[in-house]
Amino acid sequence: MKLHLLGPSNNLLNSHIKITGSKSESNRLLLLKALYPGITINNLSNSDDASVMNRGIRLKEGIVDIHHAGTAMRFLTAFFASQEGANVTLTGSKRMQERPIRILVDALRNLGADINYLGIEDFPPLRIKGRNLNKYKASLPADVSSQYISALLLIAPSLQKGLELELIGKITSVPYIKMTLGLLEKIGVKSSFEGNKVSILPKKSVSALTLTVESDWSSASYFYSIAALSEIGTQISLSSYRKDSLQGDSILKEIYKHFGVRTEFKEDSIILFKDKPHQLNAVEGDLANAPDLAQTLTVTCFGLGIGCHLIGLHTLKIKETDRLVALKNELSKLGAKIAVTNSTLTLESSNNINSGAAINTYNDHRMAMAFAPLALKTEIIINDAEVVSKSYPDFWKDLEQMGFKIKDL
Repeated sequence: MKLHLLGPSNNLLNSHIKITGSKSESNRLLLLKALYPGITINNLSNSDDASVMNRGIRLKEGIVDIHHAGTAMRFLTAFFASQEGANVTLTGSKRMQERPIRILVDALRNLGADINYLGIEDFPPLRIKGRNLNKYKASLPADVSSQYISALLLIAPSLQKGLELELIGKITSVPYIKMTLGLLEKIGVKSSFEGNKVSILPKKSVSALTLTVESDWSSASYFYSIAALSEIGTQISLSSYRKDSLQGDSILKEIYKHFGVRTEFKEDSIILFKDKPHQLNAVEGDLANAPDLAQTLTVTCFGLGIGCHLIGLHTLKIKETDRLVALKNELSKLGAKIAVTNSTLTLESSNNINSGAAINTYNDHRMAMAFAPLALKTEIIINDAEVVSKSYPDFWKDLEQMGFKIKDL
């Protein structure tokens, strides 16, 4: 599906948008529910990733295909390895079979797991035979995707002796680790996170408990970008959000103050107000704790004609695509001068935006949604636009509700 986008004719975006539950929280809670059936989940994400996680976790044998869902691949690897009697082949898309998983597999093997590679060593697909994992000490490099770490922490309370996990080196994406520990705390699991060591105590059962998933802050980022690129006075209301969010991407409300976007909490919603922005020549930031914001933030800066220098982006190389290369390719079409390394991105300030560029999405939902707000500045075409279903299936419908003009090509 190819879409042609134009912004609203009057650039007034006073709208209320209901955003689906966080897929990060949803997938964590789905795994915990599989371990502790007394848990009930409200506001579950309607994303593809949560759907494949929900289907996959119900299986005990045969082929489990998670398509493009990286979180499901990491979480289900740990889950099936810890389920005595499980016998599955865990696989995914071509891109998923290019994303390394050795670090997690090695840690699980050290706990006693029976996991074998069926293709190229260190990559999916995996043959997993579930066992009672009776060891309780493991270690991981700390600068890898936090999903490896969370995968181990989520199964930890179901293990006979719990888990003592040592993280070696500088820790990446601490907020996602804290999200996992926060959800474990909600179901009564005791843990500690001191320095580079995480300890989880075992828990045999959980009494009947209902947990509500907060809406996704990563999805909210595209509306922060829209507000930043809009006229002063624009208001956008988003639900359902909490001040005490477990999601690291809630740092959005601080980052976008620089662009004149003010956030107010009202009951279960946030309201974005576009005020007069600060005078900025460039933005500098370390996104090691919120790497999923990199595409949105870079595109916002480009749309505003200001430069940026972002560091801490090393995990973007192994996402749905190499997001740094993808950003460079697609922003260059629009006239941007941009340079990337394995962990940094530098965008030069410029007020020139080429019109009518066709943006490739690389099977990456965030590429489609991060570039969409530029329709407020120029005509833009989004190729393979249906990829948004991975995390936010209603995205294009919600933009139309706001007044964006969207046409199939």
